[in-house]
Amino acid sequence: MRTLIIALLFASALCGQELYQIPEGVQTRWFSPENPEGRVGFGGQVNAGRKGRPSIPVNAGEQIVLAEVKGSSGTVRRIWMTIDQRDPQMLRSLRLEFYWDNESRPAINVPLGDFFGVGLGRMATFSSVFFASPEGRSFNCFIPMPFRKGVKIVLVNDSARNLGSLYYDVDVTVGDRHGKNVGYLHAWYHRENPTRLQQDYEILPQVSGRGRFLGCNIGAIADQKRYVKTWWGEGEVKIYLDGDRKLPTLSGTGTEDYIGTGWGQGAYSTPYTGCTVADNGAMAYAFYRYHVPDPVFFYKDVRVTIQQIGYAGAQELEQMKQAATELFRTGPGLVPYDFSRPGLFERQDDWSSCAYFYLDRPGNDLPPLDPVAKRTDGLGSPGRRSGQ
Repeated sequence: MRTLIIALLFASALCGQELYQIPEGVQTRWFSPENPEGRVGFGGQVNAGRKGRPSIPVNAGEQIVLAEVKGSSGTVRRIWMTIDQRDPQMLRSLRLEFYWDNESRPAINVPLGDFFGVGLGRMATFSSVFFASPEGRSFNCFIPMPFRKGVKIVLVNDSARNLGSLYYDVDVTVGDRHGKNVGYLHAWYHRENPTRLQQDYEILPQVSGRGRFLGCNIGAIADQKRYVKTWWGEGEVKIYLDGDRKLPTLSGTGTEDYIGTGWGQGAYSTPYTGCTVADNGAMAYAFYRYHVPDPVFFYKDVRVTIQQIGYAGAQELEQMKQAATELFRTGPGLVPYDFSRPGLFERQDDWSSCAYFYLDRPGNDLPPLDPVAKRTDGLGSPGRRSGQ
């Protein structure tokens, strides 16, 4: 019973209304291959409605409109999809574009896998308040996405391969009445390989306006050749709010601390924090933190970063010393590390992320999406389905 009550509270909070309320003039539409335009009374026409068009192909270089509403307010409530090629290359090559209120530039333009919380293009079973993959074979999004004048959601295949089957549902309500304080969902993807010494990785560059930072999913691949099996996650998350420049208002205590665990991190999944991939052999990790019970509001601007700091023990230091690894201690400037004592050091690794936030306008001025070659470099062979 307690689990049911919690689930109902989650649903109520995300939908912005009590579950028993029936609003006036709000209608439900499903966009899918069986009704791609979401038209009234037009679903399931192929093969006399006997599952004639459950999926569609998406050829290399092709783009498909998944859902479009014109001249009406509404809310995207849920998105589900699955595809027949779920390898890291394809999950980073496919990308989603979301346009709000007839904007010419998308508020969201990110790789498909990263948008759905699948870090590093590696499928895993998980369930969070915003995203889920119940058996590691599908993609679910439950973030409510309001719009006032219309929406268009597009899938683009930037790969050199044809996608054989795309199954999808985009579930929308139209006619919702949104107040002036209702924001538009935005998302931004970033990858840096390698990161730069003492230059904190940007989860979200500075964004101006009023809004709410919802959180992020992050992927990290530690550089074993340079740093052997040293711990990579001592870096702190910094959130700069409303005029912060040199120092942030919000400062965390460590990477695994930010996602609610401690002393390293393994694979786990909870509503607000989790680690979907913890591959200690490859030193590859994918994890998330969503700020639902602990909101992060901003009224002028916001910027979110995380440091790249590691810890080395005596044995690991000796290995790096024998390999003549160039190492720098943490602190001001790049000071060579003293190999005689364990401690913190500056490092460079492969980091990627997708950040989510609501903003008081339908467009943003964030940097454009990386080209497909940069998104997919070094993530595994094409055509191989990815598991955890």
